Amino acid sequence: MDWLERAAKLRQWSRGGVRAPHKPLLLLYALGRFQADDGDELPYGSVEADLKRLLVEYGPPRGTSPAYPFHHLVSDGVWEVRTAHGVGSPGTGVRQLRDSLATGRLAPDLQGALRREPSLLGRMARVLLDLHFPASLHQDLCDAVGLELEPAETGALLAPERRQRDRRMRERVLTAYEYQCAFCGYDGMIDTTPVGLEAAHVRWWAFDGPDDVDNGLCLCSLHHKLFDKGVLGIGDGHRILVSQQFVGRGQVAREHVTALAGRPLIGPQPGARPVAVNHRSWHTSQVFRGSPRPAAA
Repeated sequence: MDWLERAAKLRQWSRGGVRAPHKPLLLLYALGRFQADDGDELPYGSVEADLKRLLVEYGPPRGTSPAYPFHHLVSDGVWEVRTAHGVGSPGTGVRQLRDSLATGRLAPDLQGALRREPSLLGRMARVLLDLHFPASLHQDLCDAVGLELEPAETGALLAPERRQRDRRMRERVLTAYEYQCAFCGYDGMIDTTPVGLEAAHVRWWAFDGPDDVDNGLCLCSLHHKLFDKGVLGIGDGHRILVSQQFVGRGQVAREHVTALAGRPLIGPQPGARPVAVNHRSWHTSQVFRGSPRPAAA
């Protein structure tokens, strides 16, 4: 039984690039709890708030009940739900799971495999992270679910049958934007080496985003993280969107984030392809949080 393959092929609702990371988030959470507690059962009533927070923070903009993955992950053979009546989920309803005092845990066979081969946990987590989230969010997500991955486990690990990344994308995107952040214009270097500048995918690579210039932005580290978290986006006319859900009370937050609302992107240079409409539309529907703020005065 190939547990890495099972992690890579979780059954998910999918249509037109819509994000549905509910099962991966629950499995990452369960792996983190297993690492800390070695297989203790997880009562739905006790973990519901944690799962809901994960779905809000790392799931798509539309809301989803944590009861959905708690029930449906059973079908993938990596998760087990029990009630006082024995093994088996009582259903997908929140009240059903609460009233039946349902508990979940990693499937016993998977627990046995993790105890025999401790490195399997990190490799499974890596597959889930690579397949469903951009690299800029990996460490934050590990912290959120309590996963501690060894350095050897934090490098790129290709899941079965996944395509290779194009290592030339970073250089092509940074060149297209003339080595400056498309949101704020930051262009720092040490000697001749850019520092704090990154090539961001607009449509995430994990969701079939191509390694093309018209799916990329040169962003500073701060604005890359905010872009992948849905605080920032790209609207019509390639103007910057800032989510109304973002709250920054200090002057620095206002200057570096909220004041960007409505500003045009910086770049790309003439002759380079700007962000394609289909990629920015994907980001707006699948990543950007809520409604945009009005353009800054």
